[in-house]
Amino acid sequence: MVSYIVHKIGYAFLTLFGVVTVIFFLFNILPGDPAKMMLGQNQTEEQVAIVKKKYGFDKPVLTQYVYYLNDLSLLSFHSTQKDDYTFLSEDKYSALQLFTIGNTTTVIKLPYLRESFQKSGKKVSQVIGETLPNTIVLAIAAISIAMFLGLIFGVISAIYKDTFIDKLIQIISTLGMSVPSFFSAILFAWIFGFLLHEFTNLNMTGSLYEVDDFGESISIRWKNLILPAIVLGIRPLAVVIQLMRNSLLEVFNQDYIRTARAKGLSEFQVVKKHAIKNALNPVITAISGWFASMLAGAVFVEYIFGWNGLGKEIVDALNSQDLPIIMGSVLIIATMFVIINILVDIIYAYLDPKIRLQ
Repeated sequence: MVSYIVHKIGYAFLTLFGVVTVIFFLFNILPGDPAKMMLGQNQTEEQVAIVKKKYGFDKPVLTQYVYYLNDLSLLSFHSTQKDDYTFLSEDKYSALQLFTIGNTTTVIKLPYLRESFQKSGKKVSQVIGETLPNTIVLAIAAISIAMFLGLIFGVISAIYKDTFIDKLIQIISTLGMSVPSFFSAILFAWIFGFLLHEFTNLNMTGSLYEVDDFGESISIRWKNLILPAIVLGIRPLAVVIQLMRNSLLEVFNQDYIRTARAKGLSEFQVVKKHAIKNALNPVITAISGWFASMLAGAVFVEYIFGWNGLGKEIVDALNSQDLPIIMGSVLIIATMFVIINILVDIIYAYLDPKIRLQ
């Protein structure tokens, strides 16, 4: 089991290394000067030169790539000379120094995602720290709705196979998988936030935290979570319904289910005590993947509903060409996706020895 976990962690590091490499070179071959993006339209050649030297933009691309890996690495190497980009300054790094050889200091630190181009030098980690919790809350709410309703409708659809109820649920499920999230978001915002506002008391836009008109206090608006959570949960809901229905129908054909029925157990007891728990494995697999993908898939939903999450921050960064925030956000999402998949693999390996042997 230990070797299996080590193998998965090593595979995860290789995956993240590939993600970091793709992210860096993808955004560094784009047209445009990063130094000029930071300074805006009113800049001089001297200012551009100073910014390039400060952030290492005056170095070759491969050298910048090494700097980027050094910034992200937990174990990194830094110069003791103040005019060097890798100088161990307190405003950039919170590090534990290990030893110094010549002009190079070796430290242990948290990954440094650099600074925003447009937010007055604000650290990318701070920006992500302010918005990621809102996205996680939204993803948890959406996946909870998908799990709760998906299991119920999936069981009903399996029990009443080939009836009108089953066909109606299948139509709704297919429609849920087919309609794009951005269209669903616009439709729900217009219907429930505008047309039916007097009955629902829901807003077309709004975030979890709102500041009052005087800017003195911040309050939590849970009602703003309802519409984006429902819209974001529609597609995983449809997937859960299909998986639960198909898995349950397969379980119904097993010998132990026939035995339970032959003993005189009611259909409710058969489904509750014997069928459901054995039909949940593919559903759990799908939900783990959907939860990770929701962090990336929430981009359009958050932007349309004005939800102050990581997705909305990515769109704003794309509009303002704030490359460090885009790169940092994509890297965080990829890291969370890899971590969740590793945890799921480890749990399955713990429960099923066949996976460890394979």
